[in-house]
Amino acid sequence: MTRLWADQALLETGWAEEVRVTLDGPRIARVETGVPAAPGDQRLNLLLPAPANLHSHAFQRAMAGMTERRGPSASDSFWTWRQLMFRFLDQLTPEDVEAIAAYVQMEMLEAGYGASVEFHYLHHAPGGRPYADPAEMSARIVAGAARSGIGLTLLPVLYMQGGCDGRALGPGQVRFGNDVSGFARILEGAETALRALPGDARLGVAPHSLRAVTPEALAEAVALRPDSPLHMHLAEQVAEVEEVLAFHGARPVEWLLANAEVEKRWCLIHCTQMQRAETLALAATGAVAGLCPITESSLGDGIFDGVAWLQARGRFGLGSDSNIRIALTEELRVLEHSQRLRDRGRAMLATAEHSTGRVIYEGAAKGGAQAAGRQAGVIAPGMLADLVALDAGSVDLEGRRGDALLDSWIFAGDDRAVREVWSAGRHLVTGGQHRDHAAIEAAYRAVVRRLKAA
Repeated sequence: MTRLWADQALLETGWAEEVRVTLDGPRIARVETGVPAAPGDQRLNLLLPAPANLHSHAFQRAMAGMTERRGPSASDSFWTWRQLMFRFLDQLTPEDVEAIAAYVQMEMLEAGYGASVEFHYLHHAPGGRPYADPAEMSARIVAGAARSGIGLTLLPVLYMQGGCDGRALGPGQVRFGNDVSGFARILEGAETALRALPGDARLGVAPHSLRAVTPEALAEAVALRPDSPLHMHLAEQVAEVEEVLAFHGARPVEWLLANAEVEKRWCLIHCTQMQRAETLALAATGAVAGLCPITESSLGDGIFDGVAWLQARGRFGLGSDSNIRIALTEELRVLEHSQRLRDRGRAMLATAEHSTGRVIYEGAAKGGAQAAGRQAGVIAPGMLADLVALDAGSVDLEGRRGDALLDSWIFAGDDRAVREVWSAGRHLVTGGQHRDHAAIEAAYRAVVRRLKAA
């Protein structure tokens, strides 16, 4: 048993003071409030549920900062960035991916995330040649998680074609490509690899997008693991919407809702190009909107309609996607600030009862857990102990209580206030640093040096 005692904690029932949380292995066994600290308690200032990072492409971390020059065309966009990404990934070996994944996951933990959902589409060797073990690359993501200790939900991705018209995959993309039977073999191999991790690890399914899979394959992929998380990119770019509309005769959200039984196990990533009626209809399904505000800003995707989504009681979570910057507070801040810029207002996602920080933090914690397939997201008995402790003595949090603490951390502070992090009861971050930080960083630096020389 591990006993944590916090001056303040955000529980499933709201804020409480003098809180003891007792952990029994990976789960929370008991929560007591209004109790004095006792010998054997680990004393903390502020205890929160640690959200899951619900959307990551780990390998892209190693190219962060490398795409900020304009290319040969008059304007850059998501599509020109994607071509740079395809050229970059052709240099990556399985060993590289393992080292990058461990580093990304360590950064997530140090930022305050308690789990990672890896949307994993890099399956084959350069040129599209399958590895002897079709799930070699999935196993490397698992090995990274074994090193970092993070709670992992692994989502092997089905990626079949270069567009709705069925065109062949281009250079770079061929490392992603599978038909449904090949994808099923990767899924089985990934499931085997995950057995090396603690019992909170999860497997899910990810048909990449309506552009990259056929309608028939989408239905088959949905049926492969009917009780597991299912994630898909949806309505991210204007050109994507136009392509789907031209080919299928309906916009992406409209087509998906008419042709699939979207429900709580679904997580739709980005959704930055939705009309209001689509926003309300998708929110009503109980699916999670997987938002990646830093990446969406970087790629010029557009702005998710968080105001309408929350008014419709939609569920959401946060991911770091391209991993250009892994910063929990910044994802939360950019989410709210984007709403303010679009609508020219303030406190856009706040409610009459709760502050902006409270609404978006609790929403991200609960929605992220749902998308990850984890029993987490709140501090309550029986839940996985995904927890983050902040230093309430940080200068930006001085004198704050309750919702004002979250507001000050998100909108005035940063992730340096993160002191301790647990993932399913595993105490991985102490004093703001991961327990194996130096070795994981050294391995990552070696990969970056090799890639630069290549």
